[in-house]
Amino acid sequence: MRARDKAAVSALRATLAALDNAEAVPVSEAALRGVALEQSPVGAGTTEAARRELSEREVIDVVRAEAGERLDAAAQLTAPAHADRAARLRAEADVLLRLLDGPQPA
Repeated sequence: MRARDKAAVSALRATLAALDNAEAVPVSEAALRGVALEQSPVGAGTTEAARRELSEREVIDVVRAEAGERLDAAAQLTAPAHADRAARLRAEADVLLRLLDGPQPA
């Protein structure tokens, strides 16, 4: 990918962040209440939690959702002053949808 393809870079960065968020372990209600300081674990790595592993279907769903959000936002930008932004959002969505379609024959 060329560094000049700003739409692709932007779409991929945001989608990687969305995938990273989807892998986060949900915080339980018990963890939100907290534990007394003297009962807290100590030492290196005690606050680490294993990440969720997304299935292929979940990854596809996240990528589709990211593309859908861009298309929805572009559809709402109807003023002529926002035409460039809407075109960029459509280009980003196109990048994500092409990823889901797989490589195209040359």
